[in-house]
Amino acid sequence: MRNRSAPPASVTPVLSYPNVAAAVEWLTQTFGFVEHVRIGDHRAQLGFGDGAVIVADVGQGRSAPAEDGDTHSVMVRVDDVDDHYQRVSAAGAHVVSSPETHAYGERQYAAIDLAGHRWTFTQSVADVSPEMWGGTTAAPW
Repeated sequence: MRNRSAPPASVTPVLSYPNVAAAVEWLTQTFGFVEHVRIGDHRAQLGFGDGAVIVADVGQGRSAPAEDGDTHSVMVRVDDVDDHYQRVSAAGAHVVSSPETHAYGERQYAAIDLAGHRWTFTQSVADVSPEMWGGTTAAPW
């Protein structure tokens, strides 16, 4: 059933920010997300392709990441990782790794957003069997 009040993605991360409005503006302007629903000043639903993320305030036991390490990373699939990297860099985002092609067939870079969340942007550049780079296929996609 479709519900216009909830993201349609199967998995939707909820990330905490000190200022939801500032986070929404930054994520849409810098990373290219699209705002779909705003719930007061404490929550928003954003989309990217067929994925979604919820931006929530830091209340009710939630907090933004600490500066002493990563607690998580959100991976976002883009059509052209190099183009996305150029736009994000030009917007002044804190890029922590430049685009790199990995043995597992993905080209990726990482950036930190205004609240300290780590984002990895990825593009498939080859179809590689997991066994080719040391992985094990359990249940194929």
